[in-house]
Amino acid sequence: MARTTVTKGTANHTPMLKPKQRLGIRMMKQWDIQLMVIPALVLIFIFSYIPMYGVLIAFQDYKVGHNFFSNPWVGFKHFESFFHAPELYTVMRNTIVISLLKFAIGFPAPIVLALMLNEVRLMFFKRVVQTITYLPHFMSWVIIGGLVTTMLSVDIGSVNGVLVGLNLVEEPINFFSIPEYFWTILITTNVWKEIGFASIVYLAAIAGVDPHLYEAASMDGASRFKQIYLITLPTIMPVVIIFMILAIGSLLNAGFEDILILATNPGLRSVSDVIDTYVYRIGISNFRFSYATAVGLFKAVVSVIMLTIANAIARKSGNSLW
Repeated sequence: MARTTVTKGTANHTPMLKPKQRLGIRMMKQWDIQLMVIPALVLIFIFSYIPMYGVLIAFQDYKVGHNFFSNPWVGFKHFESFFHAPELYTVMRNTIVISLLKFAIGFPAPIVLALMLNEVRLMFFKRVVQTITYLPHFMSWVIIGGLVTTMLSVDIGSVNGVLVGLNLVEEPINFFSIPEYFWTILITTNVWKEIGFASIVYLAAIAGVDPHLYEAASMDGASRFKQIYLITLPTIMPVVIIFMILAIGSLLNAGFEDILILATNPGLRSVSDVIDTYVYRIGISNFRFSYATAVGLFKAVVSVIMLTIANAIARKSGNSLW
């Protein structure tokens, strides 16, 4: 049997590169693209990382005008004050409930809208719907709050006008004086404001689905609902999971501007006071900066823990942030 010999000088010896070496080679080849990232990294470092030393005042009795490092260190005093505060139960309950409602209703709403718009074949109607749903996102909460307040007002509100006109109520309802209505108003307003803009990412993901999959499913007799369930949703699921991880990491961000503008009535504080508004009202307005920083740091730590847990769970499906 003939044996093939390979000359040492002619053998193709390709060295195995380590991951760091491969990353370095890719970065050298993309040096012009990497330079475009540097300004963004500099801005993030200046405005996000350098100010982080300010969290140290959560462990101090900080006084305005004093030297930063001359303030007395008090350890976890402000954290203990928050955990024993009489408003703790109300603030945490409102934060968790409002966050869960926004997540349960506001997260799937853009996905449903994107799936519905994808089924529209009349392009003119589709563009009109997209424009109408996108527009509220670009309005400030001051404008949105004024519009909602006007619509729900007792005197000139269109909602009360319709309810009274249809004999559904005997007299106009003062919606912003009844705590039971506030969560519904808040969640509905948030969904209306953000549903259109949030659906852009999902529409882009749906646009990347191979049309031949729909053709094959249609030939097999699959209805439009089955095509959505068996083709569209599984295809865009990686995008959905990534945004779900980010949403879970922000569960304690129940809102600030929307609540501050809509909950102008002090009688709504029992259902509207969340961590962010509590920090603003107790910490900033009363010049208790150390206390406000401690509460904010507590929220940030819990958010990071929740983000890490959600990412670990999502990693089992093959889609994660890291």
